[in-house]
Amino acid sequence: MSRNTLEICLKCHGIIVDNDRRIQCDNGFCARSCHRKCTELSEDQLKVLELVPNLRWKCDTCLNRVQAGAQMSKWLEKSLREHEKRLEILEEGLVKRSKHEDPAQTPPICPFLPNTVGRKAVTVTVVFVTLTFLLGIVLATTTNLFGKTLNQSKIRDDDDYRPNIPINSTIDLDNIGGGLILRFVERQQWLAQPPQKEIPDLELPVRLVIALPTNSENCNTQAICVLRVRLLQSYDIESSQKCDISYNFLIGGDGNVYVGRGWDKMGAHMNNIPYDSMSLSFAYIGSFKTIQPSAKQLSVTRLLLERGVKLGKIAPNYRFTASSKLMPSVTDFKADALYKSFANWTHWS
Repeated sequence: MSRNTLEICLKCHGIIVDNDRRIQCDNGFCARSCHRKCTELSEDQLKVLELVPNLRWKCDTCLNRVQAGAQMSKWLEKSLREHEKRLEILEEGLVKRSKHEDPAQTPPICPFLPNTVGRKAVTVTVVFVTLTFLLGIVLATTTNLFGKTLNQSKIRDDDDYRPNIPINSTIDLDNIGGGLILRFVERQQWLAQPPQKEIPDLELPVRLVIALPTNSENCNTQAICVLRVRLLQSYDIESSQKCDISYNFLIGGDGNVYVGRGWDKMGAHMNNIPYDSMSLSFAYIGSFKTIQPSAKQLSVTRLLLERGVKLGKIAPNYRFTASSKLMPSVTDFKADALYKSFANWTHWS
């Protein structure tokens, strides 16, 4: 899968976020990933895997398949040898009987074959093909069960992922946030371009958080939201001549938070140095002049504000306000349906 989509560790079933902490199975039919720490390999062993060109790592499932295949092959070989011995004993018995009885009255094993050697070869071939077919059925069944197990993954709790998901339930990895938890889609996950130049730091904690629309098409899945965010960054850099995407955070209709410039860097959301240098921007993906934001967007906004205060990035007595209130003449900031959604919030003004 592409690296902008999440991967599940085969061992602990946690989500793999950092590519530097992953290791991938070398089996081309598997290619699943695992946390490096979950492989139970020592640091020296992991370094050897990186340094030796022809040395590869395979997951436990693929190793079990190889062992099962090897055991099945040994069993097939043993069965064939035993069958050959039985055929030899049978042939010896037929030769002895032919010396005492009329050969014309001895019924042939396979009348259409010219001699016993040909009959033996055909019999061995039939047995081998049959056993190979049975082995294929066993391997196919094992692969199917393995695939079903992956679809019933469990996700561990940590600081950024706190879903209340039943064990063995099927999880939609494309929309796991859903507004019920605070889930960040980091820059590397939406394939962000690097900033064109160094971005100034914000003086934290900020006392002003600004809500504004992106005035783009909306989105309701991670795949579509990633596309929207990447297009916004391309427009800001190539058309608006900015050094990066304008916003600190973007909130999608899927309930996920897409990291723009993040907590610590000054945004370019207001095109106004005093406001940009003293505020964080929450940009809502879509146009909200008449259409209200989704319940997921509103829910995750509360979680994002709470996280900012907890981390010391946002002052406890912060002001949450609309960009149109600060600069009423800018038509791009008009989003009445968005701003009305926050009318009863404690810090909104």
